[in-house]
Amino acid sequence: MSRPVESYNAFLNTPLSEADPDVAKIIEHEKYRQFAELELIASENFTSQAVMEANGSALTNKYSEGLPGARYYGGNQYVDQLELLCQQRALDAFKLDASEWGVNVQPYSGSTANFAALTALLKPFDRLMGLDLPSGGHLTHGYQTDKKKISSSSIYFQSMPYRIDSESGIIDYNRLEENAELYRPQLLICGASAYPRDWDYARLRKIADKHSAYLLCDMAHISGLVAAGEQESPFKFCDVVTTNTHKTLRGPRAGLIFFRRHAGEDKKESLEARVNQAVFPSCQGGPHNNTIAGVAVALKQANTPEFVQYAKQVRANTQAMAARLISYGYRLSAGGSDNHLVLWDLKPLELTGSKIEKVCELVNITLNKNSVCGDKSAITPGGVRIGTSALTSRGFKEADFEAVADFLHATVEIAVELQREAGSRLLKDFMTVAYKSDKVVALQKQVEAFATSFPMPGFDASNLVKPPPHH
Repeated sequence: MSRPVESYNAFLNTPLSEADPDVAKIIEHEKYRQFAELELIASENFTSQAVMEANGSALTNKYSEGLPGARYYGGNQYVDQLELLCQQRALDAFKLDASEWGVNVQPYSGSTANFAALTALLKPFDRLMGLDLPSGGHLTHGYQTDKKKISSSSIYFQSMPYRIDSESGIIDYNRLEENAELYRPQLLICGASAYPRDWDYARLRKIADKHSAYLLCDMAHISGLVAAGEQESPFKFCDVVTTNTHKTLRGPRAGLIFFRRHAGEDKKESLEARVNQAVFPSCQGGPHNNTIAGVAVALKQANTPEFVQYAKQVRANTQAMAARLISYGYRLSAGGSDNHLVLWDLKPLELTGSKIEKVCELVNITLNKNSVCGDKSAITPGGVRIGTSALTSRGFKEADFEAVADFLHATVEIAVELQREAGSRLLKDFMTVAYKSDKVVALQKQVEAFATSFPMPGFDASNLVKPPPHH
């Protein structure tokens, strides 16, 4: 017999719209923003309804420190099933043999996955080499400046960057090999956050082997393309592969660490034991089981013919957009793209990425400022990064991305006028003029009409209410 519902239970079962209208309104406004804007941030995507349902499930209630079958809490029989299922789906998505590879699915994000991997592979003050941030690398790959160690990877380990060739925009593998001869790293990191070309993993493996170094790939940006066979697989050459799960893989925000297994290895000294120990208890607490459920759903979706077609369309869309921008005379790093993003160098226009990011936001285009080769500051960089993953999830094809490039061209033309009118290089003066611009308002209306003509994955956009202007 069920018990009568008491007042406190009724309170706990009140829907969000009643329990907290303020938060509910913000969520609805964010839904409209996603629907009405052109989402071009390369590290974002629109995940599926099924992923969001799993991520918002009752699994958020359960604590499960430890690994399946070896938890520090009781009541984890179903969580164990879930985590083992997620592990198997991760291996299946990337066509990996369980006798050769294992995976930890507990990291909270790609950044925490990276630091856990470094903890597993290195001792404090060991040496690593990663792609420099202005060359398209990631903060967690050892980035530091002359004045400050920026990332924990540079605080706790010694780091030396490698770079792209300033002319070609391609990684300078010869210089990397020469510097590795002098530096003798214990770890070589490949992978990037703003590099538009694929990687020569075989060359990197040879360089690492010369110094008995580990080779780690952070494939966060391209993991969905790797799963679909649209990029070279790092698993053929690397010891450890990390990724987050929300970019081209189109899952919730989380991380994965894949580790190579070797027949006959000492289990206590294996990469598996070291990675698992590094994730918990070394670097984080209990896993977020609701998110692991969302990751499991996304990995199942990534192992389908529909996802392969999606990944192919992502690349086709990127190349169509790149070609259109080049046709306008703009300069793209590395001359184009092999993956889901382009890096647009604005220095020839004497515009900063910061200004273009801000004026794009005013016209309902979301992208991010980004360092390009030769930049001195990540705060006022000379470029912007543009990705195609999210809008491809909304059904955009090549012709649609040509239209997106046309909108970007129109925005830049307006920005050049605004900077001239402001009579100042300061961002605040530029924005003062931008807020008053009739051309900005007119373009915003065009972009919104275009964006809202496409469907929205994951939620129903038909009854959304437009929020008031945020500026």
